[in-house]
Amino acid sequence: MKNSHSESYAAAGVDVTAGYEAVERIKPMVESTYIPGVMGTLGGFGGMFAPDLTGMKKPVLVSGTDGVGTKLKIAFLMDKHDTVGIDCVAMCVNDIVCGGAAPMFFLDYIACGKNHPARIADIVSGITEGCRQAECALVGGETAEMPGFYPEEEYDLAGFSVGLVDEEKIIDGKKLAQGDVLIGLASSGVHSNGFSLVRKIFDVEHADLKTPRDDLGGKSLGEALLAPTRIYVKAVKALLKGGVDVHAVSHITGGGFYENVPRMMTGGLTAQIHLDSFPRLPIFDLIQKTGNIPERDMYNTFNMGIGMVLALPAAQAALALEILSAAGETAYQIGEVISGEDGVKLVP
Repeated sequence: MKNSHSESYAAAGVDVTAGYEAVERIKPMVESTYIPGVMGTLGGFGGMFAPDLTGMKKPVLVSGTDGVGTKLKIAFLMDKHDTVGIDCVAMCVNDIVCGGAAPMFFLDYIACGKNHPARIADIVSGITEGCRQAECALVGGETAEMPGFYPEEEYDLAGFSVGLVDEEKIIDGKKLAQGDVLIGLASSGVHSNGFSLVRKIFDVEHADLKTPRDDLGGKSLGEALLAPTRIYVKAVKALLKGGVDVHAVSHITGGGFYENVPRMMTGGLTAQIHLDSFPRLPIFDLIQKTGNIPERDMYNTFNMGIGMVLALPAAQAALALEILSAAGETAYQIGEVISGEDGVKLVP
């Protein structure tokens, strides 16, 4: 690439040499995510991965794709770009693990108005941290410089991941039964959903995002909103390895409880969730108070402090909570599976 430089392309706003500099900056970070199965190195046309299928009767690939959404606007205003990559990975791998699959690899796509190599490196530092948390490899990606399409100081970030599970171990809700308990895994904050509403409520372009606030435990509004999405891969893997018979899993994303919990339920069964069984994080109280948001809308938009819900046999509840605690998760028994067609029922 030493001879690759186009004055004409640069005059149009695309500096290919900045792209090469960005690659050199991120290469060590990318390689730090490599796990057994990775083939080749950064710079090829396609990321290659050789999965270990030992002991699997019928391997099934499970894929997930997502982005960070308008949470990126907060990153722009805060000029902080090293955590949104964690969000991007989390939104993909947390979906994959709902099916019982272990993520193997991740690829990212960064589109920007101007390629600032140091900023790209910050973004990728978050992506690689997310991959390490998810125990998967970053095997490739793309940085697209698109002047005239994005403002020079803005970018978009998306990605996708592929996981693997043996067909007989897929978690699909077929084992769900009345009397199963619901375990909720604590969220780290708003995660990466509902930010169009958040931005409107706080008028973030004109808000004080950097002053510490007592009602946010000493964090600034910007810090609280940028808290990266928690990645639950290790937690679910620990439960499965520990012999817990997980019947169903729901990742609480956009649409909150009312949209996501019913997706893990089967016909004739409803998840009854007790709202007093877990604490609400201060950021949600501030959002509701500032925007005068009805209670139901809060639970139909945000995770409200619970980022993932798992259903499992009541006899294994204590074991599950013990394993989750050992894995570093804050978890609560938040309800039970009952008869009904609502899909989810929230009770005080």
